[in-house]
Amino acid sequence: MRWGNRPDACYTYAVPEKSRDPKNSAPKGQLAQSVQLVKDYANQELTGPLKGAGRWIGAGLAGALAIGIGTAFLALGVLRLLQTETGDTFHGRGMHLLPYLASFLIAVVVGLLAFKRINKDPLNKEKR
Repeated sequence: MRWGNRPDACYTYAVPEKSRDPKNSAPKGQLAQSVQLVKDYANQELTGPLKGAGRWIGAGLAGALAIGIGTAFLALGVLRLLQTETGDTFHGRGMHLLPYLASFLIAVVVGLLAFKRINKDPLNKEKR
């Protein structure tokens, strides 16, 4: 069936060849080709994983910074809450240290939870 005045046609597209840099033309000898093959393979196997590792490390550092800042604000909030809202409860010999201990314990619990969630899988898992 025809739509309008357009004839039935099949459209194909050719994939252009990779443009080669004239100064990096293919080596002529067998030894030079082998060396070039090893260089290309090393470049292929290193650049991809290193880019992935950079993103992985960046996300880890951002997460660690966010958890650290959040834990510090949480501990400070608990400390100020205990110091202001409890009145004379924590006055006495050594009792003034209990709000600091409570804040420290909350920070330790958050740190342990974060440590427990660390992923031990390798960076580049191979799918089988």
